Amino acid sequence: MHTTQLRRATAGTVTALLAAITLAACSSDEASSGADHNEADVAFASDMIVHHAQALDMAQMVDGKEVSSEVEELAAEIEAAQAPEIEQMSGWLEQWGEDVPDPAAMDHSGMDMGSGDMGMDMEMPGMMTAEDMAALETAEGAQFEQLWLSMMVEHHQGAIEMAETEQDQGEFDPAVDLAGEIADAQAEEIERMQALLEQL
Repeated sequence: MHTTQLRRATAGTVTALLAAITLAACSSDEASSGADHNEADVAFASDMIVHHAQALDMAQMVDGKEVSSEVEELAAEIEAAQAPEIEQMSGWLEQWGEDVPDPAAMDHSGMDMGSGDMGMDMEMPGMMTAEDMAALETAEGAQFEQLWLSMMVEHHQGAIEMAETEQDQGEFDPAVDLAGEIADAQAEEIERMQALLEQL
């Protein structure tokens, strides 16, 4: 009898413990999906996706152009770094139940080609206009290289400004960390591009 009661008591304790663990896990999931981010995090991820998408467009324009190996290397590094960051930030927005910008539906300037609405706030720092992108695409040789470097410096400066805003105002630790990584990486690339511009 004593053994039966002990087993029942143990079973009841285990059941209660499992229920508590399940409840804690649910609470943890809810916290990670919504409570640990704010509007600044959403704005950062949404805007930086579009900002990165334009940088990728610019990097891909290097293909087939006669440019220095240094510019080719920079373009490849930009693509390698920023494409995965777009995927990462898209995942956050999906997790938060927010709309994810579709870079494929936008033209080079960030304009939504489907609706005619802007895919981003045109006050976003460092973004090139459609005219800027068209001029870059048609340029050749030394003119292309100078335009590309000058525009990418400005574009990177805008990204750093956006990243610093996220560092100041963001709440979601992974986004704040990514902002710091973006700021550091793009500051280093700006130095390299400015050095190349001085050589032209």
